[in-house]
Amino acid sequence: MHHTVQNLIDIKKSIINILEDKNISKIPKIIAVSKTFSSDKILPLIEYGHIDYGENKVQEAIDKWTDIKSKKSNIKLHMIGKLQTNKVKFAVKLFDYIHSVDSEKLAQKIFDEQTKINRKIKIFIQVNIGEEDQKSGINKNELSKLIIFCKKINLEVVGLMCIPPANSDSEKYFTEMNLLNNEFKFKELSMGMSSDFIKASENNASFLRIGSSIFGQRY
Repeated sequence: MHHTVQNLIDIKKSIINILEDKNISKIPKIIAVSKTFSSDKILPLIEYGHIDYGENKVQEAIDKWTDIKSKKSNIKLHMIGKLQTNKVKFAVKLFDYIHSVDSEKLAQKIFDEQTKINRKIKIFIQVNIGEEDQKSGINKNELSKLIIFCKKINLEVVGLMCIPPANSDSEKYFTEMNLLNNEFKFKELSMGMSSDFIKASENNASFLRIGSSIFGQRY
């Protein structure tokens, strides 16, 4: 068995064991963050039957996934990086989920472009939960306004997403995100990466974005 597949199986087992111990029945899905990794590293996971993959650059995703997705229609591709408005028309053709919506301008552009090609992308709104100046994401106090806007233009918002501050105790941010997500009655919650996916799972994450723990370190 290829090491990436074994890593994925080990991660799933560790999550299930911990959540079972805590009587949590909701098992999150794993997005294998394949950015910067070549197709030969990804193919063993596809052959194993893994469905969800994450990329953070539109052009790299087009080069890597257009052919694979045309052959395997069940694969779900997640845009997890910052999305420039000038790349939206390419992104909506390929991605099934966009995790990084953080402005009305971007939301409107996604709606306009997906309408042209009659697709409906599932949307996460990225929250700048640590209120960091340099981070993408909408500020908490502007969140409800953006959600209302997205619903008004009929975007399919499925949940919230966050990237907590680096080297922080992620758990308090995950707890807060879970509360926010419940407040807005969203089903999905995108949070947790290689370093903190267990804590995210315990706080109701439904999608974990895991790269290096599956594929190894990026160089």
